[in-house]
Amino acid sequence: MIVSLVQAFDRATIPPLRLCKMAFIVSKYISVVVAQASRDQLGRANRAMRSLLVLRILTSYSSQKSGKRSMAVVTKLQLKRSLNSAGSYQEWLDAAKAYDKYTKQDLWRRKDHSSQYDYVSIRTRLDRLRSLKSRHDTRGMLFTLNEGIHGNMGGMGRAGLYGRAKTGTKHLVEDYIDEIVHSLRYLAEEDSGDVSADEKLDFFRRANHCFGHSAFMMSGSGSLLFFHVGVVKALAESELLPSVMSGSSGGAIVGSIVCSHTNEELPELLDPEYFLDRIPTTASTSGVAHVSELEESIANFIPDITFEQAFARTGRAMNVSVAPAETHQTSRLLNATTSPSVMIRSAVMASSAVPGIFPPVTLQALDSHGERKSYLPSRKWVDGSVSDDMPAKRLARLYGVNHYIVSQTNPHVLPFVSDGHRKRTAIGLIENAARRSAREWFNAMTLILDRADKRNGTVTQATSLMRSIINQDYVGDINILPDYKVINPLKLLTFPGEKQMYKLISAGERCTWPKLEMIRQQTRISRTLREVLQKFEDNPVV
Repeated sequence: MIVSLVQAFDRATIPPLRLCKMAFIVSKYISVVVAQASRDQLGRANRAMRSLLVLRILTSYSSQKSGKRSMAVVTKLQLKRSLNSAGSYQEWLDAAKAYDKYTKQDLWRRKDHSSQYDYVSIRTRLDRLRSLKSRHDTRGMLFTLNEGIHGNMGGMGRAGLYGRAKTGTKHLVEDYIDEIVHSLRYLAEEDSGDVSADEKLDFFRRANHCFGHSAFMMSGSGSLLFFHVGVVKALAESELLPSVMSGSSGGAIVGSIVCSHTNEELPELLDPEYFLDRIPTTASTSGVAHVSELEESIANFIPDITFEQAFARTGRAMNVSVAPAETHQTSRLLNATTSPSVMIRSAVMASSAVPGIFPPVTLQALDSHGERKSYLPSRKWVDGSVSDDMPAKRLARLYGVNHYIVSQTNPHVLPFVSDGHRKRTAIGLIENAARRSAREWFNAMTLILDRADKRNGTVTQATSLMRSIINQDYVGDINILPDYKVINPLKLLTFPGEKQMYKLISAGERCTWPKLEMIRQQTRISRTLREVLQKFEDNPVV
C-alpha cells in the first residue's frame, strides 16, 4: 500500500498545500501500521518511508512546476510561429492579440502609468475635451485645441511606448487621439453659432500647418526594391500611405510607379504579376542588369509624363534624389515643385545610375511647347543615394513634413541602424555612441588621405563619395527594416527571379504589419486635419 501511495504521488498533479496535508495523513497511517512491530526496527522503517514519501512529493511538485514552465515556453513559441506564418494582416493581428494576452501586455496597455510619457497631463486634457463636448461648448473646445495639438504631446509619440505590446500603445494614448479626432470633426460639423465659419477655417489652416505632415521615404535598394513594394502594399491596404514620398534608385522606381497611378489602379500595380509581366524577357537573374534592360523596365513600369502631370493625376508628390556626376556640384531633389517639367522616367533612370556600373544620365523635360529637350544639358546625374538617400530636410522645407516613415534596404546601412525601440536602453546608447565614434574616425582617415593625395584627384574623389555616404542620416521616426535572410549583396544589381520577388514582397509586408498601429496612431491627427480642411475649404458651411 505504501508503494501504491508513493506511485500515486509520483503521477499526481495536485496543488502543493493539498500535497502537504496528504503527506501528513499518510505519515500518521504509517505510524499506526508500524506500532505493533519492534520499536527500533520499524521506527527506522517509519522514518525511511516518511523520507521517501516527502522526497516523492517534492519531486512531483518540482516536475509540475518544470512542466508548467516548459508548457509556457512551448505556448509562447507557438504564438510566435503564428505571428510569423500569418498570411494576411488580419491573421497577424489576431495572433498578436493572443500573444499580448498570453504575455499580459494587454494589461500593460490598460494601465495609464508609465515613466515614458506624461500620463497625468494627457488624462487631464482628455477629461477636459470630453467635458467640453458633453456641454456642447464649441468655444471652449476651440480654445483647448488651440492650446496645442502635436503628435508628441507629453511624450506620447515615443517609440518605446510601441515596443512592448504588439497590438499598440497605451489605451490612454489611443483614447486621447480618438478624442482629438472626434473634437476636430465635431468642431467642423457643429453649427451652434458660437464660432463663425471664418474662425473655423482659420483654425484648421493654422492647425494643419503647425501640426505638420508625414512622408514616406524609400532608400536606394537595387533588386531589393521589391521589399519596398511589400511595404507600400501593406500601407496602401490599410489606407496609411502618405501623399508625400521620396526615393532614390530602387526606391525612386517604386515611388514613381505609385505616384503616377491613381488609387483605383494601385491594387493591380502592387500584384507581383504586374512586375513579372513587365520585366524584359531578356533580363538575366544571374549577371548585372544591362542599361538597356533597366531603361526598358522603367518604361514598362512608369508612364511617360512629367512630375507636374503625375501630381495633377494622383495628388501624390513624388521626390526623386539625384546626385551630380561631377565634383563640386550639389545633389538635386526633383519633384512637381522644383522641376515640374522634368520627365519622371529620366529622373528615375538617373537616380538608378550606380556610379561605375551604369553611365551618368542627362535629364529630359518638356518645354513650353510640349517638346522634349535636355534639362540642364551640361550636367549629368547618377544614383541619388550616394549623396541624399533620405532627403528629410528638403521635404520639411517643401511640404512642412516633420514625421518620417522610412523603408531602409541599403545593405551598407542596415548594420548601423535600428527600428528605434532600443534607443533609450543602455545597450542602445552604447551602440549609438559606437556608431558616432566610428563615423568620426572614418571622416578623419579620409581627410588624411585627401591631404596625401593633393596632386592625384582620384583618391580625393573616392573619399569625397565615401564621406557623403557615411555622413548621411538614414533613419526616420518609424523605420521598416528587412531581415538579413532576404538580402544577397551579390545580386543587388540583377533582376530577381519569380521566387525571390515573391519572397521580398512578402518580407516587406510582414515587416510593416508590426508598425501599422504605430503609423496609424501617429498620423491620425494629421490625416484628419487634412481631410477636414479639404472639406471645409470646399464647403465652409458644413
